Amino acid sequence: MLTQAIARNLLLKHKYGFSTIPKWATCDPYTLSESKPYTLQNLVSGKWKDAKEYTTIVDPMNGDKFLRVPDTKGDEINEFIANAKKVPKSGLHNPFKNPERYQLYGNLCGKIAEEMKKPEIENFLCKATQRVMPKSDVQIKGEIIVTRRFFENFAGDNPRFLCRSFNVAGDHQGQQSSGYRWPYGPVALIAPFNFPIEIPCLQLFGCLMAGNRPTIKIDSKVSLVMEQFLRLAIDCGMPAEDVDLIHSGPQAMEKIILDTNYRVIQFTGSSTVAERLSKLTHGKVKIEDAGFDWKILGPDVSDIDYVAWQCDQDAYAASGQKCSAQSIMYAHENWMKAGFVDKIKSLAARRKLSDLTVGPVLTWDNQKIKNHIDSILALPGAKLLFGGKSLTNHSIPQIYGSYEPTAIFVPLETISKSFDIVCKELFGPFQIVSEYKDNQLDTVLSHLEQMENHLTAAVVSNDVKFINYVASNTVNGVTYTGIRARTTGAPQNHWFGPCGDPRGAGIGTPEAILAVWTSHREIITDIVIPKNWKVPQAS
Repeated sequence: MLTQAIARNLLLKHKYGFSTIPKWATCDPYTLSESKPYTLQNLVSGKWKDAKEYTTIVDPMNGDKFLRVPDTKGDEINEFIANAKKVPKSGLHNPFKNPERYQLYGNLCGKIAEEMKKPEIENFLCKATQRVMPKSDVQIKGEIIVTRRFFENFAGDNPRFLCRSFNVAGDHQGQQSSGYRWPYGPVALIAPFNFPIEIPCLQLFGCLMAGNRPTIKIDSKVSLVMEQFLRLAIDCGMPAEDVDLIHSGPQAMEKIILDTNYRVIQFTGSSTVAERLSKLTHGKVKIEDAGFDWKILGPDVSDIDYVAWQCDQDAYAASGQKCSAQSIMYAHENWMKAGFVDKIKSLAARRKLSDLTVGPVLTWDNQKIKNHIDSILALPGAKLLFGGKSLTNHSIPQIYGSYEPTAIFVPLETISKSFDIVCKELFGPFQIVSEYKDNQLDTVLSHLEQMENHLTAAVVSNDVKFINYVASNTVNGVTYTGIRARTTGAPQNHWFGPCGDPRGAGIGTPEAILAVWTSHREIITDIVIPKNWKVPQAS
């Protein structure tokens, strides 16, 4: 008779093409359960360490107590503080100091990308991510691919090219000015739950390539993924002392921030926390916070099936838990007359829990979601287009939300009068739909002007004049235009970050890394004394 282990290995080999978890992994996401929980560790001073106390994380699909995450606090945080205070302001490397580390990280990026192409590692990372942040196979695979391409982009000499300098001629012989991208040195990185591998990896390794030494904290619900990824990175040659990974509650992290005086903190998450961090650090933050993201459908109707599919993806993929998710759609009356909403309704109805095309909402419970929906439906002219009900026949724990993809129609004039209620972000499978006529476009633009967070947006049209008019009167950091325009995209090939806020943090591209993780420094070389120089008259 086959033992359970052999049977499991055969099953994995049949399903995934391999029979064991990667050699560096300390967690088996395929068998993770209440009977086989996993205990995470902190990485500090180059060593993996246990904590005195732990927080229990439940499986978002069934409520199993399947993870024990360190609740680091008290005197345990002192080592993290001490390590950050040791880091010089000039960083671990810069254009003058330890430049061979640029090559170290170029080689490391290449090695990580190579490892991530292996089926057993790709599937391990997919499964680990899906266990803590349930979303469809397509969404998970996309996150892993974007992350892998980031490492491909920065392999080889690209960390050196990333931080390249420039020279400007001086105003006399022997003088020239050289501009450098300079690291901050001791920094911190706080990452959210919704992209457990993509956001922390892209920010962390951009930070490291630039020469900084970070302390990183991930939302404890999903920090398993980054703990395992760091084990992969160390196995690929990353110096373990280059980063501290801490699992803790917000109070402990806040104390570390206050006692350490990091030179910059990169934060991705809610606007409320972002504002608090801004005050605590006197503005030394780079923020990618919540985004109430809009889409405008122009007067020219075409490719209606494709546009409806993209709207369904933008609003409801990953159960709407994307900072770039479509929160409000302004459709020209031509689209509404063409039956556009019915097409989105039909597409949203295909989503089901069994394939995780809809799933747990990790920051809003059902009562909070219902209260928000009820508050909008109570407004003049508001009506439910589809959804509006909690999911049934599931075992999602009550601490998490579980709702059908939902859309509510709200008239333009009602939005104008009740803007704060309508444009409150529900981080779940929910969107507002409104309709406008040709002479109401400026009313729509006035709504966009009132929004506080300008992350992503889409102008769905092939009318160049229409696109230009909307683009010239809006400020979103990532604005997609054209008939294929979306609000959600791939940040490894373009700037992805807010606009209009001097604290705005991008992610993924060279421009984003330089804006977030480096500051500008100039060194003026002046070496030639003029021939026959004499001491001049006093002046």
